[in-house]
Amino acid sequence: MKAQSGTYAVILGAKEQKQIQIGRLRLLDIKIGYYIYIGSAFGPGGIKARVSRHFRKKKAHWHIDYLTESIKLQAAWLSYNGDRLEHIWANLLENNNDYSSIKGFGCSDCKCYSHLFYTKTKPSFKEFAKITKIYLDIYSIN
Repeated sequence: MKAQSGTYAVILGAKEQKQIQIGRLRLLDIKIGYYIYIGSAFGPGGIKARVSRHFRKKKAHWHIDYLTESIKLQAAWLSYNGDRLEHIWANLLENNNDYSSIKGFGCSDCKCYSHLFYTKTKPSFKEFAKITKIYLDIYSIN
């Protein structure tokens, strides 16, 4: 990964149903399947700093931190495009029948419906790239 600005999607896999307390937001019912969280990294350290943070243990601060404590991170899909694509990507997933959105998750600072999406089947990088119509570099954690 590079310390450049950009947009990313992290893929999480849930192997069991459970409930997770998301800060003061609410209890979140986790279903067996996969979750995609859309974010951006335009601050110091860029994508490398932000995505690396998702993959390590830390005190929960953001909505996604509570989720990554309980669900296994599988991969991160990255774009070093200098444009802020997170809202575009979120809206594209929102309007795709293969994904269900989790209302209000990760988007308290914007007007998006959600930045977290659920799907029963493992997301495909190739399909995601087709949906978002943007070149991505891929970084995977197995």
